[in-house]
Amino acid sequence: MTETAGDGEAASGRHRKKGQRSFLAELPILIIVALAVAIFIKTFFVQAFWIPSGSMIPELQVNDRVMVNKLSYRLSEPDRGDIIVFLSPFATDHSEESVFALIGRTIGESLGVTAAAIPDDLIKRIVGLPGETIEIRNNTLYIDGSALEEPYLPVGVSMDDMPPRTLRSDELFVMGDNRNASSDSRRFGPITTDDVVGRAFIRIWPSDRWGRL
Repeated sequence: MTETAGDGEAASGRHRKKGQRSFLAELPILIIVALAVAIFIKTFFVQAFWIPSGSMIPELQVNDRVMVNKLSYRLSEPDRGDIIVFLSPFATDHSEESVFALIGRTIGESLGVTAAAIPDDLIKRIVGLPGETIEIRNNTLYIDGSALEEPYLPVGVSMDDMPPRTLRSDELFVMGDNRNASSDSRRFGPITTDDVVGRAFIRIWPSDRWGRL
């Protein structure tokens, strides 16, 4: 029997419909896989973070987006001047959070588009390393008795005096560049190396300010 043009078009239409049904059937699986991959990458490798405040001006502006490398300090030690993300001492307790709320928050945090009223993570610069003695006097930061040069500070920054404080072997002293508007280790004390999420290594938004940190 010879197949007519009409028969061929009908068969082609059936194939297209079958392909569409197959794609629609697989779409939920693709979404779940994509979400799982996003969560895996966010948990272990890199994550986008949204800058909600002006505490790191001028290096980081409000609403900037940065990428954070979570493997940095598994391969090397923290260094002075690194800009890091760490768990806030005032972090929200998510223990009672529903599964759907967790999924929504994870997606938003993975893309760096959401932030809690009190952010679970803060971003500051490392100024003091384990074992060092930190002191502030006459508007200058001293490390083990030597004044620290800080070219990243904005003009007009002022700091109250702070008596010498020696860090433990697992502690870091962190401060925002915009010292007049930063809640940092001067307020809540040193953080531990276990609290560090990772090192911010690149600004990805806005596009005209894209660049390494």
